Amino acid sequence: MLSKVIEQSLNDQIRVEAESSQVYLAMACWAEVQGFEGVAQFMYAHSDEERMHMLKLVKFVNERGGHARVSDLKEPPAKFGSFKDMFQTLFDHEVMVSKSINDLVHITLQEKDYATHNFLQWYVSEQIEEEALARNILDKINLIGDDKGGLYLFDNDVKQIVAQSASGTQE
Repeated sequence: MLSKVIEQSLNDQIRVEAESSQVYLAMACWAEVQGFEGVAQFMYAHSDEERMHMLKLVKFVNERGGHARVSDLKEPPAKFGSFKDMFQTLFDHEVMVSKSINDLVHITLQEKDYATHNFLQWYVSEQIEEEALARNILDKINLIGDDKGGLYLFDNDVKQIVAQSASGTQE
């Protein structure tokens, strides 16, 4: 059984994950309108992934005797200036999500809820991967700079990453 403190904290994280899905979706729309099909596909796939993170939390809350809540969400920006700006926003967002997960893990220890603490370890690991991926992409964007040809090649590279991920193969 979840304590009220844990239930509320998990519901807060459900909102964070839902907003993450919306952020990726907004970035997908912006990239698609800019003509970057690979980046758009990447962002659409990550939007779906973030929604799955949310649903995993929803099911956990409900299965543990709590009541998962669907709340209002902050509207993400519709424009991002440049790809560098967009990926910097993405990286900053993932750092914020990591902090939110870490705060939630801390609360589980304070509440001595070791089952929830154990469940959240998957999210801790996932956030390490999410931050590393965002940092890696941002590093590549910084190397490309304002080179339009480089951005075109980057978009094609991202398209290949999405295709490999969808087929379950690795480089």
